Amino acid sequence: MGHASTDTDVVVAGAGPTGLMLACELRLAGVEVMVVEQLAERTGESRAGGMHSRTLEVLDQRGVLDRFLAAGHLTPVGHFSGLWLDFDDFESRHPLPLMILQSTIERLLEEWAAELGVRVRWSSEVSGVRQDEAGVAVELRTTKAAPATLRARYLVGCDGGRSTVRRLSGIDFPGTPATMTALLGDVVLPGLPEEFIFMRRCPGGHFSALSLEPGWHRVITSEYDRVAGRDDSVTFEQLRESLIRLAGTDYGMHSPRWVSRFSDTARQAAKYRDGRVLLAGDAAHIHFPAGGQGLNIGVQDAVNLGWKLASVVRGQAPESLLDSYHAERHPVGERLLHNTRAQSALARPGADMDALREVFGSVMAFDDVNRYLRGMITALDIRYPVDGDHPLGDAGSPTPTSRRPTVPPASTNCCTPPAPFCSTCAAAPRWRRPPGTGPTASTSSRHGARTTTGPPRSWARSPLPPRSSSAPTATSPGPPPPARPTPPPSGPPSPRGSARPCLGEAPPETGGSPLS
Repeated sequence: MGHASTDTDVVVAGAGPTGLMLACELRLAGVEVMVVEQLAERTGESRAGGMHSRTLEVLDQRGVLDRFLAAGHLTPVGHFSGLWLDFDDFESRHPLPLMILQSTIERLLEEWAAELGVRVRWSSEVSGVRQDEAGVAVELRTTKAAPATLRARYLVGCDGGRSTVRRLSGIDFPGTPATMTALLGDVVLPGLPEEFIFMRRCPGGHFSALSLEPGWHRVITSEYDRVAGRDDSVTFEQLRESLIRLAGTDYGMHSPRWVSRFSDTARQAAKYRDGRVLLAGDAAHIHFPAGGQGLNIGVQDAVNLGWKLASVVRGQAPESLLDSYHAERHPVGERLLHNTRAQSALARPGADMDALREVFGSVMAFDDVNRYLRGMITALDIRYPVDGDHPLGDAGSPTPTSRRPTVPPASTNCCTPPAPFCSTCAAAPRWRRPPGTGPTASTSSRHGARTTTGPPRSWARSPLPPRSSSAPTATSPGPPPPARPTPPPSGPPSPRGSARPCLGEAPPETGGSPLS
């Protein structure tokens, strides 16, 4: 659909999950798009390892979810700073996280993009950006040919945390610097005594060893108050030494496929749109990778932007519609940085933080707290404000930009607002305490002082009773998993809100494949 004066309607810089998803969205609407990528080919590296419910919903809406389900496996658990969350089938048709490596996600998106006619230009690095009232000129530096210039109506930077598009466009990237260093590598780990280790806390930080593929383990070490330089080299020997400092052994690791580094640096673009240049994914926000949120938020950025940009390009909407992309997604990015900062702080070592984690884990035993954190991690709780009245909604009804609930309405509250411990209020939290355990605590409510069962100190180590049965879902045939499920390929995970011990304590049960 490109105009005679342009090479394409939209240039997307970056062929990662965000860039490819955006390109597919644009092609579905009939918009011509060119993806440019500085790499010569895929590296096979996979920093991310899963997809959450909202992303699965989007892929389902596009009719391609089955491809991803066939390439991964569903798991009934997630975490908040290493404290377990459990998932159920109340919020979504796809309630369970999908464990799938980023390299597989990119391959499947690239195959879909090719089917839609997306053109990908490899070995092409953006080296200059000039925009005017009619479009934007994108200068490319290539390794195999002379420099080139593409003319497009819009440019979208999906080119990662060190985005060249963002830098050349002069968009500020404020935030907070690193306070820790984490190393990550896929290695052979013959001496690991357990099927996997997840966020084992130690005096200097924590480490994980996750089996994501047969024969390979992903080792992640996190050391606090040790900050590496941005351009410092990363080696396998550094990863091995870091694991020895934390675990006292390297478990015989060898044969690294790749090694990388990350930190808790948190930054967000001051604006997601500057005229005809827009940002999405890591180019718009970087953060501590806690809870497996980064790739998912990037894909959701792309879906929010895709239909709006297509509508403007096709002349079906005014250019001002693009301003709603920043208005809706910038607050989502802010909250992403906020909750990952909290998770990074909560993961810090020390006796004070151990106590805080124990208390926080006890609070997570409330269904409402678990649901709140789960909604935040999965992005199922995102709502976009609608100014004034809207013809598709009325007072008390979901707006067109809200997710319509998939559960039947709860019983009427007898208190306004609902009393925290009223046994009949629909919004009252419900304790899932094993029978006969734990003390009682005196609690005040609108009904006056009353005695109610509170969580014991040993809550984090206590088993949870199974949930009541409900109807099967499309992605999870049969009854839903119990509160302490058994995800493949390992044994059951720790109960909701439980934490991993420091080195020297007896190891807890291990199992599952949590999102990192």
